[in-house]
Amino acid sequence: MMQNLPYFAVGEIVKGFGRGSKQLGIATANYPPSVVQLLPKNLENGVYYGFASVNKEDVHKMVMSIGWNPFYNNTERSMETHILHNFQRDLYGEELRVCILGYIRPQRDYNTIEELIKAINSDIEYADKKLNDPDYDVFKNHTFFK
Repeated sequence: MMQNLPYFAVGEIVKGFGRGSKQLGIATANYPPSVVQLLPKNLENGVYYGFASVNKEDVHKMVMSIGWNPFYNNTERSMETHILHNFQRDLYGEELRVCILGYIRPQRDYNTIEELIKAINSDIEYADKKLNDPDYDVFKNHTFFK
């Protein structure tokens, strides 16, 4: 799996399942199936961390869920990106660039939505700390984001 990282993806932000902000209080920017289908076949489903930029603006830390999200029994594989930044606008139709750098954990099913939210917040905390490592600066400043 790690031989596929870093992995760079770019595409338009589309409407997802409508759960991130509404049910979880954790907004996500979602890629269309055409971008998801480009993922390396041997890239495992799970939660990843890296950097993201909208419309080649500032680069921010991010956490991404890749897979079918067992808690919701999705039938379509997705790439759902939570950018560690509070945007003051709707991002639908804008360009999302991501650089996936590391793996946090596999996707899991949870008994309650509260357990899922707790796990996501733990993932966000982990990524926020991990991406402070100066070794990642080369990716944060990568020409891909310019």
